[in-house]
Amino acid sequence: MVDEKYKIGSEFSGYRLDKFLAKKHEDFSRSYIQKLIDEEYVKVNNKNIKKSYILKQRDIVEVYEKENEKLDLEPYKIELNIIYEDENIIVINKPAGLLVHPSPHEKKKTLVNALLYYTDDLSGIGGVIRPGIVHRLDKNTSGAIVVAKDDKSHKNLSKQFKKRNTKKIYKAIVDGKFKYKDGKIDAPIGRDPSNRTRMAVTKKNSKRAVTYFEVLKKTENYSYVKLKIETGRTHQIRVHLAYLGYPIIGDQKYAETPVLKINNLKVKRQMLHCSNLGFYHPIKGDWMEFEADLASDFLELKKEIFKENN
Repeated sequence: MVDEKYKIGSEFSGYRLDKFLAKKHEDFSRSYIQKLIDEEYVKVNNKNIKKSYILKQRDIVEVYEKENEKLDLEPYKIELNIIYEDENIIVINKPAGLLVHPSPHEKKKTLVNALLYYTDDLSGIGGVIRPGIVHRLDKNTSGAIVVAKDDKSHKNLSKQFKKRNTKKIYKAIVDGKFKYKDGKIDAPIGRDPSNRTRMAVTKKNSKRAVTYFEVLKKTENYSYVKLKIETGRTHQIRVHLAYLGYPIIGDQKYAETPVLKINNLKVKRQMLHCSNLGFYHPIKGDWMEFEADLASDFLELKKEIFKENN
């Protein structure tokens, strides 16, 4: 059964097939899309085709529904801080230090493994290593994340994130006294040409990235900032803040000299937290918004820097 159908216009003429589908499905990994093509779940002009096929104007691309694969990951018991759950979704306050999905270096102690232990109801669209995963947070970023329990919810939520119909607000503690009260960072992000493991503000092979910020508190040395992202590029907030000259405290990837200790407190990760997440319920259609309490290490550092009593 055909799940999706596209007629190629001039804007996508000349694209590789796998790159075109990756652009249409930013929540899918490139390897998963290539696997769909290799296993003949994708046809062009009603013919099986290679992933390297170069699309032409008026080509018809059809993506067929793929049966969910049996998961070969091990469930692993990790206590989850569940903010909300119903028959379609789970909203979780993810702790720092927890990978969202398995990687070559960690295949057991991830959010996916914890979800497999917690429930048998997860969508299969993300493939065998990303069941239910609609969007991601970096390993050392804490805060709100939504997980889909069925395929219909997964597809709906993915479209919302892609079309920017969601709301994501972050809090960060940064190095430096902000010169501005609020503002907008509109700077494209792509792979760092000099270091492929990093992202950077660059004009080469980049995508538009927009972040809004509001300074909530500041001292002579540090600032507490509220951030809202319009786009969802990899490491967007971390890259944008470092680009402005205010890297996130504890960010060992994007700060030239990362702050790893303040007074007697050790900083073990970037102080970035997704505090608010909003979206339309994927089945009922109601707008829903959730707040994730600050992580304990974030709260402790915030109190220390800004001399808060509670």
